[in-house]
Amino acid sequence: MPIHLLWGDDEAARGRRVEVLIAELVDPAWAAINLSRLDGQDIAQAGRALEEARTPPFGSGARLVLLQRSPFCNQCPAELAEPFEATLPLIPSDCHLVLVNAAKPDGRLRTTKALQRLVKAGEAEEQAFQLPAIWDGAGQVELVHRTARELGLQLEPGAAEALSEAIGNDSARLASELEKLQLFGQGAAAQAGQAEAIGVEAVRALVGGHSTSALAVGDALLEGQPVAAIALVDSLLEGGEPALRIVAALTSQIRGWLWVALLDQRGERDVAVIAKAAGIGNPKRIYVMRKQIQGRPAGRFLSLLSQLLDVEAALKRGTDPGDAFRDGFLFAGPHGR
Repeated sequence: MPIHLLWGDDEAARGRRVEVLIAELVDPAWAAINLSRLDGQDIAQAGRALEEARTPPFGSGARLVLLQRSPFCNQCPAELAEPFEATLPLIPSDCHLVLVNAAKPDGRLRTTKALQRLVKAGEAEEQAFQLPAIWDGAGQVELVHRTARELGLQLEPGAAEALSEAIGNDSARLASELEKLQLFGQGAAAQAGQAEAIGVEAVRALVGGHSTSALAVGDALLEGQPVAAIALVDSLLEGGEPALRIVAALTSQIRGWLWVALLDQRGERDVAVIAKAAGIGNPKRIYVMRKQIQGRPAGRFLSLLSQLLDVEAALKRGTDPGDAFRDGFLFAGPHGR
């Protein structure tokens, strides 16, 4: 398959797949000529990718043209659409065009339709690399299993759950920790004369404590535990999480609760309608949110949003992030509770 479409927000997994393709297809001795790494945000480089994909490789091995941030299936400019469609049937079998984009392909585009016809015919490959939501525990466990399979590692029962609790949906850190656990397991297995497999005890010993997410902060605020929320925020800040990103995640979470509460009060029972209004991609999450906010008035969520507005204003005025969150969570600002 000379065309590979890789998309999704799991940048680490996408990167691993790209490196596997390069290792499988490109002869290292000819990589300087047969491997091109281009940026699709530059229209000139996107056009060059199409030209190079039609050029047979030199020497042994295949030619691989990697186009990061590919525009062809997402907001494709008119000047690229026609050349792209014309190029598809002209790519030699020993040339590989790898199109990478974090966004899901736009199925309305004619370029996307043309490529997906090739996928259905088995003449192209499409792979999705999507991170599970931070509230999706089952999806995070599956992410651990999938990453372990990609790295050729075996997990003992319970190890995937322990890793997902410790790391969450941080795909890059997950791969790093699995590689560290692999080295630890190889040493332990060599001493015991057994095949290595990653166990729960190794995860607890080497990976550390539980992951903290903005959702956990929101849950603490919902339960009226501002001190616990501040401790969680401090953990996120120490881990390098940008303060404004925490505010944005909390705002989205609490706004979702507010929408669910208001629509429930209005008598709306269709979870699809509620999810669309609240901007929530997975309607199944509405059932969880209803349980979380049961018995709480909508005014509670308005109060929390006003507190976050105070935090955001303080951050943009240059206040230390820890102080901004402490003041915003412990004391009502001019927006009041």
